[in-house]
Amino acid sequence: MPDSISARTEGECTHPRTALTEAEVEALVRGICFKTGPPRTVGVEVEWLVHELRGPQLPVTPERLHAAYAALRTVPLRSALTTEPGGQLELSSPPAASLMECIGIVSADLDAVRAVLREAGLRLRGIGTDPWHTPRRFLREPRYDAMETCLDRSGPAGRAMMCTSASVQVCLDAGYEEPGTLGLGRRWWLAHTLGPVLVAAFANSPVIAGRPTGWVSTRQLIWTDIGAGRAGAPRLEAEPRDAWTRHVLDAPVMCVREDTGPWHVPDGLTFRQWIRSGTPRPPTRADLDYHVTTLFPPVRPRGHLELRMIDAQPGDDGWIVPLAVTTALFDDREATETAYRCVKPLAERTVGMPAPHNPLWMDAARYGLGDPELHEAAIACFAAALDALPRLGATTEVTNAVAAFLKRYVIPGRCPADDLLDRLRGTMDHRAHGKDIRT
Repeated sequence: MPDSISARTEGECTHPRTALTEAEVEALVRGICFKTGPPRTVGVEVEWLVHELRGPQLPVTPERLHAAYAALRTVPLRSALTTEPGGQLELSSPPAASLMECIGIVSADLDAVRAVLREAGLRLRGIGTDPWHTPRRFLREPRYDAMETCLDRSGPAGRAMMCTSASVQVCLDAGYEEPGTLGLGRRWWLAHTLGPVLVAAFANSPVIAGRPTGWVSTRQLIWTDIGAGRAGAPRLEAEPRDAWTRHVLDAPVMCVREDTGPWHVPDGLTFRQWIRSGTPRPPTRADLDYHVTTLFPPVRPRGHLELRMIDAQPGDDGWIVPLAVTTALFDDREATETAYRCVKPLAERTVGMPAPHNPLWMDAARYGLGDPELHEAAIACFAAALDALPRLGATTEVTNAVAAFLKRYVIPGRCPADDLLDRLRGTMDHRAHGKDIRT
C-alpha cells in the first residue's frame, strides 16, 4: 500500500520552489535509498482489513470507522498507526535492534488496537484481499483522489489495491557496501529471487467477491496488473543504485501536488521528462520524495529494503512467521547462504524479466507451493530459517510458530489460501443443501 504522507510533507507540496536538476536527482536517489552498513535493525509494517465483529460479510459504515479511528488516535503506541484509502489499518514499527524487540513492540501495540476496536464492535482480519467487499474508498483527500484517477487508467486493479488489500511488509537493512553474503548486491538480488518463494508460501488471497479467482495470491496479481512502471522492479543485471536511480527517473509521475485545489494528474509524464520540461512547474526535492513513495515495486529501497510481496496472514499472530522467516534468511549468514543456493536455480525462470512481471513471480502467485520447484525451495529455506532463529535470539514460542507453519503448510505444499478455499467450498456445499456457513 502507498505510504501515508506526513502533515509536514503534505504542507511542502510546492514550497520551497527550488527546481532540481537531473544530476541532483541522481545524487539524491543514490544517497537516500541505499544506506549501507552492518545489518543491525529490523522492522515490520502490518496491514489489516477491518471487519464487523459479528461477521466479516457485514458492511462497516464510514461513520463507525471514523469513530473507532478517532478513539485509536488517543491510544499511546510505539508503532505508527495509519489509515489506508479503503479504511485498512497499518501499524509500522520503529526500527528495532532485534527480531524479538520488533515482535514485542508490535504485539503490544496490536493488543491495544484490538481492545479499542472490540469496544466498537470491530476486529482486525489478516487476509491479502477482502473476500467479501468491493473496493470502497474511505479516505477523501487530494492525494488519494489523484491516485485513483491515475491508477484507473490501467484498469480496476488500482482501486482493489488501494481499498481491499493488506500485507505484511518486512523491513531490513540494506547490508554492507562490500560484496559478500550480507553485502548490498547479494541482499538486493536475494530479495527479488527469494520473493516468489515468500509469495507462494504465504499466499492468502484466493477469493474476491465470494468467488475463487484461480490465484492463491490475488493480491500479487493485482499489483502486477497495476503495471511495470508503477509496481515493477528494475532489472537485476545492473548495480542496485544505478538500476533504482534510472527506474525512479523513468517511472511515470502519479501527480503534481498543489497547495490548493485538486492535484494535477499527468498522463505518461516521467520524472525525467518533468525535470527537463519544467512543466506544469519545476519539480522540487519534496516532489522527488513524494514520487518515490508512489512507486510500489515488490522490493522498495528506502535507505533500508522494504519487502512488500507477502500477503496479510490469518490469526492475531500470523504476521510473526513471515517476519521471523524473512529476517532469519537475510540476517543470519548460514541461512542466507542456504537461501541463496536454494533459489539460484529459480532465477532462470525469470527469463531476464524484472519482478513481478516474469513467469517465476506469476507462477508463485497463481500456484503457490503447488509449483514443485517453489515447494522444494520453500522447504529448504524454512528449515534454514528454523535453524537460524535461535542464533538471532528468537524465543521458543516464535520458533515453534515457524515449525508449526512448516509442518502445516510448507511440507505438504499448502499455503493459508488453501484454508480459505477449503472453507469456501464447504460453505458452497452446505448452501447446496440449504445451509449457510459463515466464515
